[in-house]
Amino acid sequence: MMRQVVCARCVKCGREYEAVPTVTTCACGGILDIVYDYDYIRSVCSPAQLDESRELSMWRYRPFLPVEDASAPPPLRVGWSPLYRADRLAGELGLKTLWIKDDGQNPTASLKDRASAMAVVKAKEAGADTIACSSTGNAASSLAGNAAAAGFSTYIFVPSRAPKGKVAQLRIFGATVISVDGSYEDTFELSRAAIDRWGWYNRNAAINPFLSEGKKTVSLEIAQQLNWQVPDYVAVSVGDGCTIAGVWKGFCDLHAAGFISRLPRLIAVQAEGCCPLNRAIQTGEPWQPMEENTLADSIAVGVPRNPDKALSAIRQSNGVAVNVSDEEILAAMRLLGRTQGVFGEPAGVTGTAGVKKAVELGLIDKNASVVSLVTGNGLKDVASGIKAAGEPMLVKPYMDALLDAFAQNGICPG
Repeated sequence: MMRQVVCARCVKCGREYEAVPTVTTCACGGILDIVYDYDYIRSVCSPAQLDESRELSMWRYRPFLPVEDASAPPPLRVGWSPLYRADRLAGELGLKTLWIKDDGQNPTASLKDRASAMAVVKAKEAGADTIACSSTGNAASSLAGNAAAAGFSTYIFVPSRAPKGKVAQLRIFGATVISVDGSYEDTFELSRAAIDRWGWYNRNAAINPFLSEGKKTVSLEIAQQLNWQVPDYVAVSVGDGCTIAGVWKGFCDLHAAGFISRLPRLIAVQAEGCCPLNRAIQTGEPWQPMEENTLADSIAVGVPRNPDKALSAIRQSNGVAVNVSDEEILAAMRLLGRTQGVFGEPAGVTGTAGVKKAVELGLIDKNASVVSLVTGNGLKDVASGIKAAGEPMLVKPYMDALLDAFAQNGICPG
């Protein structure tokens, strides 16, 4: 029983479906959205009750989640990641107030754990024993880890360009990994055909409407960690569109339930080499496919699978669309590490790169309060980390060699 859930409703035609665990897309092809009974949620939950909760995971928000009353959380602890006050970084960007939400501290080191934890619960409710998905990397590793802990088998399809760190995670977690010699679009289509053929539970976020409900918990946490005061802006890196849609859904749910008094504006950040959704926002034209030309593999999605929800989220929030170069992404990796001690992968820091650029372009007020999501840890893509920071000094084990190296590199210790 899910007394908090009304139905699953198509975002295109409005058709409603019973929110059973296996529901996917609408007959018209539209993506479904989970609709809640906010009166019921208010009757069983309040900000004060959440503040008293000792459940340090995303499952503290069960009244806002589409799970059966009897469903147990999966084994790995997902969510309740730290929100850091980033005063040093704010000062360098010329911002008054900035926070960093570090979701790289989730079990498999990315925000995607939130969606995969939800997938594991819904797969169990559906009576499935195997879960599958396609992914540029993080969704794949998060599914493999969360599914392994819960005893599910996994089949995972990744583009052949996926970083070795993420592929290593998949193999360590025991997944059957299919590396596809093609684009993310090719990978997605092959995974969909295989899922249809063998009847695996579908973890693809643009097909399964429950996964955005897992991702939205990052917004519920932000609101609670800020004492139910909402920032002016929330910056999100954008690929498929599922994460920014989930972020917006979380704030909208809290607002509809009366837990927050206003909604933030979104800063949607994409790589210049792959920005089909932001280009649609900036031009006012329908989105068009693009090449996947960026080192930020987790957001290198030329054919986004959740464009309707993502574009709606940006527009409804009166959001800002910012594109950043790979060089700006690498610079953000260094900046975030140097000022905050947070190591983000390229896609993980793209939101922060976008905040910096938005300030420089005058797109956001310098007196605004901003939360920037770091969606993945830098250890997932060490090659990009080295590219951003450079190789270390190599010296012989003698003081004279060390002094020479310091002099050559302009270092004055002491």
